[in-house]
Amino acid sequence: MESDQKRMFLAIVLSGVILFGWQFYFNPEAGKQPISKTTATQDNRNVERVVNRIEGTTGKTSLTSDAITQQTASDSIKQKVNVELSSALTDYKFNNNLEFNDLTNSNSLFPFSKLFVGDESSKILIYANGSFVPLSFKIMTETNSKIEGHDERFNVHFTAQIDEKGFLRLALNSDKAYRYKFTFNAKKKQLENNQVKDYIVFTKDIERIHVGDQELVDGSVEWFGIDYNYHLFATIFDIKHAAKINTTEGGYFSLELVNQLSSLNLSYIYTKKNYDTLINYGHNLKRSVDFGFFGLLAVPLLRALQFFYDLFPNYGLAIVLLTLAVRTLTFPLQFKSFKSMKKMQIIQPELTKLKEKFKDDPQRMQKETMELFKREKANPLGGCLPLLLQMPIFFAFYKVLYAAVELVGAPFIFWISDLSIKDPFYVLPVLMALSMFLQQKLTPSASADPTQQKVMMFMPLIFGVIMKDLPAGLNLYIFVSTIFGVAQQLFVYKMIK
Repeated sequence: MESDQKRMFLAIVLSGVILFGWQFYFNPEAGKQPISKTTATQDNRNVERVVNRIEGTTGKTSLTSDAITQQTASDSIKQKVNVELSSALTDYKFNNNLEFNDLTNSNSLFPFSKLFVGDESSKILIYANGSFVPLSFKIMTETNSKIEGHDERFNVHFTAQIDEKGFLRLALNSDKAYRYKFTFNAKKKQLENNQVKDYIVFTKDIERIHVGDQELVDGSVEWFGIDYNYHLFATIFDIKHAAKINTTEGGYFSLELVNQLSSLNLSYIYTKKNYDTLINYGHNLKRSVDFGFFGLLAVPLLRALQFFYDLFPNYGLAIVLLTLAVRTLTFPLQFKSFKSMKKMQIIQPELTKLKEKFKDDPQRMQKETMELFKREKANPLGGCLPLLLQMPIFFAFYKVLYAAVELVGAPFIFWISDLSIKDPFYVLPVLMALSMFLQQKLTPSASADPTQQKVMMFMPLIFGVIMKDLPAGLNLYIFVSTIFGVAQQLFVYKMIK
């Protein structure tokens, strides 16, 4: 009895590990690996003190120290002048403070102004040498292909033009070297499918910071920007620059270059995060697509998904076909797992007799149990190892479907008009939970303890609740995978008598 209780406790613990491990892996924070991060320092606290002090006297909220000081020094800033640069691919509307009013891209699904409506993500301001007033240029030249301006305070000249790929290229030049700082504000947002708004910085790896989180990061930066709802707005340096990044709970972002420069070249791009488009753009922008820990497996799965879509132009059908293909390719591992579980079920009555017969002699019971396993060629761990070996494939598939922009706006059948958002009637989550319950009932249990079995029966319900607001494409994948797995399981059991 004591052994059964231990086994039941172990099953509950393992179930909890699987459940919370799943939530941790597929949480938007999964895969987050800071390059060089510390806890908030005095710099963060100083910013917030200034904000709080000003808020107490003005009643205004969500202002940073830069924005507050800029407000008091507004007389020193030139009157804002709106300008625009357009090409066949992109259109940029901004003013002489280099604040973007709107950006459009021929491949984007949403205009910039709609995606970031309600916050100040477009107010990407550039400061020089710790000034609280951003650079403000007097427009000197404005044509259809080029804009030039001059900041009289710092004697900085800027040139802006669009290149052949649609990037807005910006060059800052001055006689004196300055340490430049880039800032912008955004509001914390999360969609129903758990897509959150992130600040994103690329050094040697991707650093993701949820808008509203307070963090400090140091590194050699290639690009930075905002990642939200399958779109990326990035600021890209021509070469990597050592920089310090600071974010606050109010949504403030600051990136300050470590070295002083008399010449700084950078570019902007707003784009849908299509993996192939990002590869074409270069600058490692493809790393903004979060494939998780198993990225090496995710890319081939994405290519396979695209292949099936080319054959049958419906991404729902492509998900079904790819799921069946993956299940078929991993069947040898599943066969071993199902076979091992079935053998454990067959010898279960004998195990029960041994436990009863040698309940007062644990050592003898263990010896007899091991001899039984050897005689019947059963392995209690044989069902686990094959499953563990195939888990990276299923995790990678999951991340592909979660991150693939191809699913945005892609219909499947009837009520499923967009595979990137939740099933509006929760049909797929319910079917998925029922199929997992069926699989649970068919799976042989190594224990006859009814309490342990009841605990395991709750897992499909819990998982269904977790999945109900996630994209319909993910629910479709898990449902089809589970149903096909049940069919494979029944096939194996008929072979083993």
